[in-house]
Amino acid sequence: MLLVAAGMGVGGAAASGQGASSSKSPSAKPGSKTHRAKSTRKTTRRERGQKVPATERISEIQSALAKDGSFDGKPSGKWDAATVDAMKKFQEAHGLNPSGKLDAKTLQKLGLGSQTAGLAPPMPQVSSSSLSTNPSSPTVRRPQ
Repeated sequence: MLLVAAGMGVGGAAASGQGASSSKSPSAKPGSKTHRAKSTRKTTRRERGQKVPATERISEIQSALAKDGSFDGKPSGKWDAATVDAMKKFQEAHGLNPSGKLDAKTLQKLGLGSQTAGLAPPMPQVSSSSLSTNPSSPTVRRPQ
């Protein structure tokens, strides 16, 4: 019985000693202040909406509209009222929505766009797991 009581006393002292040492942490020192380094990285806001085409791109579009006969005059590189009217005329003549705005289908008809843009929703990327072999197909084993 005496041994059991002595064992409990030693175990209790060890437990209280551990508890006292484990409650102390480097950040819990009295009188210390936490300091965070300031970031020098500046955040920039992303502009929403469609960007204005570059002057060279507008000239290219005006040239394509002129070849079609929708645009009269010399390409200026400015998206002005004459360009919007020519775009509407071109879009109406080719069965597109005559909005006067650039879109993928209009650029395709002008010969300036992607071959697939605006035709279908984007296809998901192929992952490596979908490239694994079919479990029902026979596997070829090579002799070692």
